[in-house]
Amino acid sequence: MINIINYIKFWIGNARPYSAPITLLCWLVAFIYGIKHGGNPSAGGIAYFGIALVHLATNLSDDYFDYKRLKNFTNSEKTIKCAYLRNGQATLKELRNVILFMLISAGIIGIFLTFLSGWKVLLFMIAAAPIALFYSKLSSRGLGDFAVILAYGPLMYGGISQVMLKSLPAEIFIISLASAIFVNTILYTHMLMDYDADIKSGKMTLCTRLKTKENALKGLAFLYLSGYIIVGLLAIKTSNYLWFLTYFTMPLAIDLIHSVNQYNKYPNTIPQIHLWHLPMEQWQQKISSGSAPFFFRFLYSRNITTYYMLLACFAILFE
Repeated sequence: MINIINYIKFWIGNARPYSAPITLLCWLVAFIYGIKHGGNPSAGGIAYFGIALVHLATNLSDDYFDYKRLKNFTNSEKTIKCAYLRNGQATLKELRNVILFMLISAGIIGIFLTFLSGWKVLLFMIAAAPIALFYSKLSSRGLGDFAVILAYGPLMYGGISQVMLKSLPAEIFIISLASAIFVNTILYTHMLMDYDADIKSGKMTLCTRLKTKENALKGLAFLYLSGYIIVGLLAIKTSNYLWFLTYFTMPLAIDLIHSVNQYNKYPNTIPQIHLWHLPMEQWQQKISSGSAPFFFRFLYSRNITTYYMLLACFAILFE
């Protein structure tokens, strides 16, 4: 039993669980919306486990394909990418089997929810499957951002709405688009800091398509601006002005953009940590490994999105 528990912990750890709270919070926004409109909470809760499995499987799938380009990693990347494969703790075959197990388990949950809430749930499953399986391929062709926005936006929110409400109100898709854009800022920040490595390896991302780091940095600003504009329009359309509370994250977004710009120029600098940057998990370990400059910006972008999601939940709950 202990070995099984350790095995599960090992693979969950490899699947980058630090990104799991974003999936949980993204689901929570849709879940609270469903509850507010009389949805089935049990169905929504079951759906979360399927979504979480797909998310973890997607992260591992990204490792599976990225490992094949290991020789092109920069020194900073080698401290954080595919360590468990490089040091022999697991093989590619084991990794593939774990990915398949997670996806099959998620599929079983999806089939159960299809019987519970109707055949339209199956459509969302079918649409999400290629993104989970081939996200790394999509990302390497510059389509990663669109895949994330689709998966964390219309597919997740539409699927949860169908599961809980057995309907697809137009409002949920507007909420989903704003949430997905904020989720995508995390991915985009990651890609922006990987700009040089992606150019070297020939990996095409939205950032590299923009030709220069300066243009890519403007892309990050555009993403945040788009998210805030959609939220503002949502507040006006629904007459729920609590949505404007999410604007409290705007100064943090501006601060992050300046910090990423600093990283582009001086990639080894570690900014001074303030209260609004937190949490920063295992920070001393990251300093020791040399990955702190990268993870500071990455975790900060995640935290900004976390604050947005919590404020969005508040806006829906107390409208």
